[in-house]
Amino acid sequence: MSISFPQQASASLQGVLNAMADLHLPSRALVDGVEVEAQSGETIANLSSRDGHQINTLPALGVADVDIAVRSARAAFEDGRWRNLSPKARKKVLHKLADLMEVHAENLALLESLDTGKPIANTRSVDVPLAINTTRYYAEALDKIYGEVAPSPQDRLSYVLHEPLGVIAAIVPWNFPLHMAMWKVAPALAMGNSLVLKPAELSSMSALYTAQLALEAGLPAGVWNVVTGLGVVAGDALARHMDVDLIAFTGSGPVGRSLMRASADSNLKRVSLELGGKSPQIVFADCDDLDTAATNAAWGVFYNQGQVCTAASRLLIENSIKDVFLEKVAKVARSIKVGDPFDPATQFGAMVSERQMQTTLNYIAKGKADGGKLLVGGGQARATSGGFYVEPSILDIARDNILAREEVFGPVLSVMAFEDEADAYRLANDTIYGLAAGVWTANISKAMRAAKQLNAGLVWVNGWDACDITSPFGGVKQSGFGRDRSLHALYKYADLKSISISYKA
Repeated sequence: MSISFPQQASASLQGVLNAMADLHLPSRALVDGVEVEAQSGETIANLSSRDGHQINTLPALGVADVDIAVRSARAAFEDGRWRNLSPKARKKVLHKLADLMEVHAENLALLESLDTGKPIANTRSVDVPLAINTTRYYAEALDKIYGEVAPSPQDRLSYVLHEPLGVIAAIVPWNFPLHMAMWKVAPALAMGNSLVLKPAELSSMSALYTAQLALEAGLPAGVWNVVTGLGVVAGDALARHMDVDLIAFTGSGPVGRSLMRASADSNLKRVSLELGGKSPQIVFADCDDLDTAATNAAWGVFYNQGQVCTAASRLLIENSIKDVFLEKVAKVARSIKVGDPFDPATQFGAMVSERQMQTTLNYIAKGKADGGKLLVGGGQARATSGGFYVEPSILDIARDNILAREEVFGPVLSVMAFEDEADAYRLANDTIYGLAAGVWTANISKAMRAAKQLNAGLVWVNGWDACDITSPFGGVKQSGFGRDRSLHALYKYADLKSISISYKA
């Protein structure tokens, strides 16, 4: 497959290109309310996924720079410039931030697409609106967190408070840069914490832009700092810092393990991890809408070019309908419009980097070498402009194939058949991960059994990714621990304090 970038752009594409040309590109870290370079002067080249060209450079902050950012956050926390504000005042600032994000939504969408290769249609309709919604949700939620009064003797009053932890270090991934950032930033701020955000080196611009909007909204300087740089340097420095109270991380398993070791080697800071997945979709023969199930099976793994932690990368089909259903899924896959991320008509854009593209292609090759039968795609989608594109790919595999075990984080769907209900659950749970799982059936009893039997933090019945900010997000087993989203996320950024007052009755 080849992707042609026509010399004569459509009016809608030309409009995006014109807006990109006029867009201000954030290129400095934000510490204590001031834009800064790395003290060393070192930078990172920020490359475009769309065409491989350099976008700009970003500061590669080092250990000393990170220490300054943490000290800024600590000072802001200790003097109470944010945490001591009334809930009403904090709510007003967070709502103002959401208002400004709406005003600047188009710029944020452009930055997300430019940084990651996502289709502009998706960043406009999904990524940025969800980040705004998250900010508003926690603005409204922050004054709904109540303490407790404990049963006490007549001469004592005992009560429990939720107090902010202190300095939060949030390390977020490149696949949903702003969306994932606000899953952590918004509840951490809502609870009165200060924080240092470390965005992925591949996708820092939308976070830098939004943090500047937060200052405009009235968030005091030092409360939200953004440090750019390499994970092995800036991220590790945060993980080992003696004055960070919690690391909130979304990313890979190996990095999650390194953060836990760093916590143990430093101040035993708390660690919340949302890691990888190898999520199954189970399709039973009694599913009464195979067309809808097929669409969800395809887009469950191909959305965002497969770069989703909950990607439905394993499709488990009851043997009696395998051939019929698989052809429906393949038809959807072949219809997906792969193209220029800046074209509003594009459904499927570029991989985030050349490295991620090559990793995906290597996994496809290994899957074929393990006996997998390639049904759709399987190669690099070559663009006349350069860039990093992989075709939506489907392979029919055996249960011991590498694609049944390892997370690809790319647009690769692995298909396996099962015999009966027990076999389906056994196959679905046969993984080190436990993030998400789905089941398609018209039988309510079977659906209830599946919800109980599937070992995952998220289970969806007759729908994929069928949830929102009101439901907790996180996994079990080696998919990590801790939860983003919902009111539960607020408690992650707070500590319990028990207070007892004795008096003369």
